[in-house]
Amino acid sequence: MASLFLTLAVITTGLYAGFMLTFLLAVMPGLAALPDERFTAAMRRFNEKVPGPAFLLLFLGVIAFPAVGVFTELGEKRWPLVVVGLACAVVSHLVTIGGNIPLNKALAAAEGGDDSAARSAFEALWNGFHRFRTALSLAAFVLLAAAAH
Repeated sequence: MASLFLTLAVITTGLYAGFMLTFLLAVMPGLAALPDERFTAAMRRFNEKVPGPAFLLLFLGVIAFPAVGVFTELGEKRWPLVVVGLACAVVSHLVTIGGNIPLNKALAAAEGGDDSAARSAFEALWNGFHRFRTALSLAAFVLLAAAAH
């Protein structure tokens, strides 16, 4: 039987990975079809709204719950899965902090300027970081779900 913290880790990581996957598969392809002015305006609004309380709870829970779960699962055969799942989540967050957030800030700073240049500097690189962090988030979810089984 999984511990409470491992169960919470699976829930928060699953919700976070689902959010990331939805953005990858639905939101970004939809935005890609927009002209530069509308794309940059939409991304700026997303970047203002996404880091709200619910997102921050998931963002922090993806690390906190598996970290506590590591200690509650010590002595169990499944604790290595929890450790590797936590490692995937940490690297995903580092990609967000070191890659996506600086690009978001640069896009915000370019508001009122050349939208085509801002988009060119942002879109492909941001999507590359996002694909990587989404894959890591999904891996974390699978590993934690396997550990909880």
